Amino acid sequence: MSELKKVATRAGFGEEILKLGKENPDILVIDADIGKSCKTGDFRKELSSEYHDDKNQYVNVGIAEQNAAGVAAGLATCGKVPFVVTYAVFGSLRMCEMIRQEICYPNLNVKIACSHGGLTPANDGASHQAIEDIGVLRTLPNMTVIMPADYVAAKKLTRQAAETYGPMYLRFTRDAIPQIYDEDAEFVIGKANQLKEGKDVAIIANGDTVRLALDAAKELEAKGITARVLDMHTIKPLDTEAVTACINEIGKVITVEDHNILNGLGSAVCEVAAEMGKGIVKRIGVQDQYGQSAPYERLLAMNGITVENIVKTAEELQ
Repeated sequence: MSELKKVATRAGFGEEILKLGKENPDILVIDADIGKSCKTGDFRKELSSEYHDDKNQYVNVGIAEQNAAGVAAGLATCGKVPFVVTYAVFGSLRMCEMIRQEICYPNLNVKIACSHGGLTPANDGASHQAIEDIGVLRTLPNMTVIMPADYVAAKKLTRQAAETYGPMYLRFTRDAIPQIYDEDAEFVIGKANQLKEGKDVAIIANGDTVRLALDAAKELEAKGITARVLDMHTIKPLDTEAVTACINEIGKVITVEDHNILNGLGSAVCEVAAEMGKGIVKRIGVQDQYGQSAPYERLLAMNGITVENIVKTAEELQ
């Protein structure tokens, strides 16, 4: 899919949050001093009191993510719709207790929008690579967990999150990834998007691994194997209806994710299969190991998160 336009999903978030802020003065950005990386710089310039006396929709709490969660919670009790913006590893793990106690327990309308999800921090190393975030946050009651597959999906799902009540975690990529959706694509939180029909294997992916699933499906088709491809952009609430259909109609499922295979998308799909008591699920993702400083594609390859491994796994299931 190298011929397609490549844009980081964090860029889609940055553009859409500015549009939303202009439309609704109750939408705020609570920045943890890394707005440049998280693409909230334009929001700051256009909607903060730092640049405009009549604007007050931007707050920079500094390098204090736990405080950001508390500030956001307080603002939410006053009817505001705060987006806490930081890196995924900090917005999930460092803030976890505050998210649990101050946001999810009282079920407040706070959105946690994080760039640098998964292995995409690449050369920044394991300390900045969030491979546990989805697993940690999907265990919290009232929390919704979302990972867009491309720039268009990031914009559409950011808007959906802003317009839907409740605690939400949105995970974005640092690296530019291929745009796979047209601008008129539609998204519903909690409902998977089926991108390809097939009868021999189902490939369920999220985030930037959706493009790998689509490429693998093309290679499999050339081998006479048809694959149903789902973009499971919402990991919680999981689209159990779509997963159930894959298990009932196909019976062989591969999950693909840039996250630890423990407690992420693969685990969520396995939970459905286990309760149904049928189907085979193979998980492709980070192999319960930390990353290291290396180019992103190499880190994916070290964990078997590749088109070649998806194809091989699908062939083995036939």
